[in-house]
Amino acid sequence: MNARALLYSPNLHSLYTSNRPPETSSRNRRNLKSAPNPLRVWIYPRNRSSVFRVLVRSSDKRESSNSYAELYGEKVNRNGVVSDSPPSSLPWWEQFPKRWVIVLLCFSAFLLCNMDRVNMSIAILPMSAEYGWNPATVGLIQSSFFWGYLLTQIAGGIWADTVGGKTVLGFGVIWWSIATILTPIAAKLGLPFLLVVRAFMGIGEGVAMPAMNNILSKWVPVQERSRSLALVYSGMYLGSVIGLAFSPFLIHQFGWPSVFYSFGSLGTVWLTLWLTKAESSPLEDLTLLPEERKLIADNCASKEPVKSIPWRQILSKPPVWALITCHFCHNWGTFILLTWMPTYYHQVLKFNLMESGLLSVFPWMTMAISANAGGWIADTLVSRGYSITTVRKIMQTIGFLGPAFFLTQLKHIDSPAMAVLCMACSQGTDAFSQSGLYSNHQDIAPRYSGVLLGLSNTAGVLAGVLGTAVTGHILQHGSWDDVFTTSVGLYLLGTVVWNLFSTGEKIID
Repeated sequence: MNARALLYSPNLHSLYTSNRPPETSSRNRRNLKSAPNPLRVWIYPRNRSSVFRVLVRSSDKRESSNSYAELYGEKVNRNGVVSDSPPSSLPWWEQFPKRWVIVLLCFSAFLLCNMDRVNMSIAILPMSAEYGWNPATVGLIQSSFFWGYLLTQIAGGIWADTVGGKTVLGFGVIWWSIATILTPIAAKLGLPFLLVVRAFMGIGEGVAMPAMNNILSKWVPVQERSRSLALVYSGMYLGSVIGLAFSPFLIHQFGWPSVFYSFGSLGTVWLTLWLTKAESSPLEDLTLLPEERKLIADNCASKEPVKSIPWRQILSKPPVWALITCHFCHNWGTFILLTWMPTYYHQVLKFNLMESGLLSVFPWMTMAISANAGGWIADTLVSRGYSITTVRKIMQTIGFLGPAFFLTQLKHIDSPAMAVLCMACSQGTDAFSQSGLYSNHQDIAPRYSGVLLGLSNTAGVLAGVLGTAVTGHILQHGSWDDVFTTSVGLYLLGTVVWNLFSTGEKIID
């Protein structure tokens, strides 16, 4: 029921809250009647939530400085159902959906993730010239990131599903930020030190995707899943845009170490916001409005915390293995373009360092736009009655066949402008995968989405490790056409496997 109370205190200077009730002895009651103590209100948040609006006004009488406060409260039951609405609306910033605050914070974390990752693909050019590294050594340095990235995929998923995504993602961001700052120091000490620091950076970034997937499975309703994931993953693409655009400028003005120092320091700013604004699940957020709490509770499958992982059940399902296989096929091409694109522009298209960095921006910008467009298309199709299975297969087929087609066209293009356009179209269609396989973990196993993403992304990381290193070997003995042909073959394999074995239905409770 709606409660309205007029509260009076001789000197109402402030409002206090406490997590323990007041003592109710007769002596205390007598003291409360006579002592001019400030008003104290005790709020019990357990199993209920309330919204209060407090208005304080002073008496017009000169001989006293009495104050009054009107307290409005709404009673909410355990399911988040509001019996009555508050007498006045809250400010717009308090009504902004908390789940989208979580999504935007995850978006910014992934933006930093790729900013810190792609800066090496630009800085490696002046670094290799300074230290005399050949293409094989460059490939080794680029792949060393994935050594650590591989180690924390499954572990990060288990940790996120059992401890909570807030802790895990916060750890990951600050860990990789420190490793980024240490990169120039390690390079000066020697190649082994640089390889270790890059692997350490991979350890931090390795927990990001499982932790994010765990958080969004608890916060985002199923009808908003594709667009929220697309927005978060577009943070990675925009991070690549920012990293590739600003790295050449920083290198030209201040030297290549400045890229690592400036980008790495941004992680501390993000961590401050994350610790104050985010929670692992709606159950832990005492500021969540009742209406949003009810919406999330009615439309999110992942509610109870995970105590044990049903590995046998997970590994016995063909859609799980389809997800793992297709993640490998997808990441082979994606990681090659992520780490080797500036080198391709520099060696094949004869662009200088500044041009290589700036032109590498366009494919990632295209991905950011396409990912969000694909997310809205997928959610619209689901809301119009198409099955989730059908939507996931359509989106992922575009994500595989689009890049395969445009990469085959690079063999027949001599114009640098057309080559850049082809790369942009390849990456743009690749981004539809965010509404395909990258949304599928929450579809088939919402309670274990962190573990499942860690499992499939382990295969994806193996593709990154092998693909990046193999590309360096191919370029010493072959050509870029051989590099692209290998990627196209894996895209075609992934298309067949995905359409035969994937599903959008929940198969693991």
